[in-house]
Amino acid sequence: MLTSKQRAYLRGLGNTLEPIFLIGKGGVTDNMINDIDAALEARELIKLKVLNNSLEEPREAANVIADQLGADVVQVIGGKFILYRPSKEKPQIVL
Repeated sequence: MLTSKQRAYLRGLGNTLEPIFLIGKGGVTDNMINDIDAALEARELIKLKVLNNSLEEPREAANVIADQLGADVVQVIGGKFILYRPSKEKPQIVL
């Protein structure tokens, strides 16, 4: 669980990120979960976007993905959200 100061710091880092995953009509699939897991291990902080044609709400999709991967939801704004999980191999972001 992140403190408010840690969350604010991560939000600042996440502002410059571009979404690397798009969640569309198919919703969150198992393949997507595996890819997001690998991206979190490599980058620790990622931004995702829920497209307008998706049946899932951004907050709901963020919570589902975070629960499955043991990540923290840093921020949800509009259709975009930021996830954080420290790397097990090489942590880069120091909180």
